[in-house]
Amino acid sequence: MKILSRKLLIALAILLISSGAALAQEPPLKSISYRLTMSRPVSHLFEVAIIVELPEQLKDKPLRFQMAKWSPGRYGVFDFAKNVQEFRANGPVTRVDDQTWSVAPRGATTLNISYKVFGNDLSGTFSQLDSRHANYNGASIFMYVVGHKPDPVKLAIQAPAGWKIVNGRTERPGQSEWQFPNWDILIDTPTEMAPDWTHDTFDIDGKKYHVVVHSFGPEGGKRAALVKDIEKIVRAEVAMWGAPEFEEYTFLVHFAADDRSGDGMEHLTSTQIIQPGALADAGVYEDTLGTASHEFFHVWNVKRLRPQELGPWDFTRPLSTRALWVAEGFTTYYGHLMLRRAGIWNDKTFLTRQAETIMRIESAQGSRLMSAEESSLSAPFLDRASHAQSTNLQNTTISYYPKGELIGMVMDLLLRGRTKGKVSLDDVMRDMYEEFYVKSSNDSYYLRGRGYQTEDLERVASRRAGFDLSDFFKRHVRDVEVLPYDEAFAYAGLRLVKTQAKEPFTAGMSIEFEGAGSGVIENVLNNSPAEDAGLQTGDQIVSLGGKEVTQDSWRKTLARFKPGDSVPVTVKRGRRTIKTNIVLSQPDRFEYRIEERANATAEQKTLRATWLNGK
Repeated sequence: MKILSRKLLIALAILLISSGAALAQEPPLKSISYRLTMSRPVSHLFEVAIIVELPEQLKDKPLRFQMAKWSPGRYGVFDFAKNVQEFRANGPVTRVDDQTWSVAPRGATTLNISYKVFGNDLSGTFSQLDSRHANYNGASIFMYVVGHKPDPVKLAIQAPAGWKIVNGRTERPGQSEWQFPNWDILIDTPTEMAPDWTHDTFDIDGKKYHVVVHSFGPEGGKRAALVKDIEKIVRAEVAMWGAPEFEEYTFLVHFAADDRSGDGMEHLTSTQIIQPGALADAGVYEDTLGTASHEFFHVWNVKRLRPQELGPWDFTRPLSTRALWVAEGFTTYYGHLMLRRAGIWNDKTFLTRQAETIMRIESAQGSRLMSAEESSLSAPFLDRASHAQSTNLQNTTISYYPKGELIGMVMDLLLRGRTKGKVSLDDVMRDMYEEFYVKSSNDSYYLRGRGYQTEDLERVASRRAGFDLSDFFKRHVRDVEVLPYDEAFAYAGLRLVKTQAKEPFTAGMSIEFEGAGSGVIENVLNNSPAEDAGLQTGDQIVSLGGKEVTQDSWRKTLARFKPGDSVPVTVKRGRRTIKTNIVLSQPDRFEYRIEERANATAEQKTLRATWLNGK
C-alpha cells in the first residue's frame, strides 16, 4: 500500500469534513412564528403555537422540536420539558426522548405545532402565570426547531384583556409582536404582562433606561428613590466601561411579597430582579440595589464579554466551563464596588461586606478542596440544583460567586499596588472586552466577537500589568492556596484582622430553624466534633448542654464551655431519640475585619481612594 504524505492526508481530511458539512447543511426554513396566549390564567398554562413554513426540500423530512434542559444564567439542569403537555401537530408526532418531539410534514409546506406549558414560579429561570400577571423566561416556554436556532423568528402575544406587555425590546406602547434575529435572542427577552405595573425612565448619554416595577405589596413611598439610585449605579458602571451597546435597557423589578420568590437574571437589553418581600419591608430596598448593580454589570461581563462556552449553547446537556469565577465572581466583586462608586455605600460598608465574604470563604471546608475553576465546572450541581440523593457538597465545594469575587478584589489590588496605581482590573476588563467582543471576528451567529478561556484572561492581565501572573493563576485559580490578602490590602494602606468570635464554637455543625420549631441539623462538617459524636444531617435537636435551643441561643450555649469539655446533646432521628456527647475542640468560629493601617502612607491612601472611587 502506498503511504500518503501527511500534507495530503490533512488535505483529504479537510475535503471530507467540508463535503460532509455541506451535505448535512439544511436550507433555512421559510419562516418560524411563535404565538403565545393565556386563555385561562388560573390554570397556570401558557399556550404556545409554532407555525413553520417549509421550503420544498424539507416538506417530506421530519422536523424536531426541543425544549431546553436549562437556561442561560442559571446552570443547574431543570428539564423544562417536564411541564410540557398536550403537544399537537398537523402531522404525525413521535416523542423522541425526554425533551424532543418529531413531526412529519408528509408533503405539507406548513407545520402547525401547539402545546401548553405549566408555569407557576416567579423566577429569572422559570415562568409564572396566574390571575395577577404573567411573567416568562423564554427558555422555559419556547421550544426551538432543532438545526434552526440561527433562523429568524417572530413572536405574537395575546395577553388577557386589560393586561399590558413589556420587555427589554418593547419599542412602543401596546406592542404585541416582535421579530428576533434568532431563537437565542427570543429567549433572552423575558416578558411581563399585567394590568398594574409602573414605568419610570431616565436618560444617560443618549441611552434610555426603563424601570418597570410590579409590586404585590406596599412600596412605602420608596419607588422614586429606587429609580434615582438605580440611575446612580448605571452612571458608575458606564463610567468604567464606556457607552453600552444598546439604545434602550429595561429593569424588570418584581416585589413578590410571598417570602419565597427571589432571583436576578441578566439579559442583553434587560434584567429581571425578583424580591421575595415588599419594597416597604426592611432591607428589601438595599437588596434590590445590590441585585441591580450585579445584573447591570453583566451587560458587559457575560452577556457580551463571555467565556467560550456561553453562547450559543447546547441545551441537551449541562454547561461545562472553567470561567464562571470570572463571569459571575468578578461581576459580584464589581457589583459591590459599584455601589461604593455610586455613593450608595461608604468605605466602611464596602470593606465590611468584603470582610464578610472573606470569612465565608476562609471558614468553608470546600475552600481547601475545590479550586475556582473546579467550582465553575461543578455549576450544574451547585447553581440552585435539586438533588434526590444525599450529598456532601456543603463540605467539599465552594461557590464561584464569592470565590471569584475575592480573586477579583485581590487581583485588582495587586495590579494597582505593583504598578503604583498605573494599572487596575478595570483596565484588564476593558482590554478583554475590546479584544474578545469589539474587535474579534464573530465565532457564531449568536453575537459579535468570540468567547475567551481563562488562559486568555491570564495573558491579557499579564500584558497590561507588565508582569507575569501565571503563578497567581496557578496557586489561586487552578489550585486552592489562600489568596495573598496581606500583600493586596497593604498596597491600599489596609490590613485584614482575624479574631476569635465572641461565640467561638459551632462544633462543626450548622442548625436550621423554621418558625417556632426546634432546630434541625443542616450540615455536619467532616472530621468535626459533631461528626465524632455521631450526629447527622437531618437530626432534630432536642437539647444541647441540657437546655432547649433557639436560633439565637445555641452558639451561646456552646460558648459556656471550653476546648476539651464534653457537651451532652439529645436529638431525634426518625422515631429514635439519641443521646450523645460533643467533645469540643479548638474554636471554629472567627471574625474578619478590614481596617486602616496606623502607618498608612499618603501614596497608599491615594491608591485606596482611586480604587474605591474609580477615578
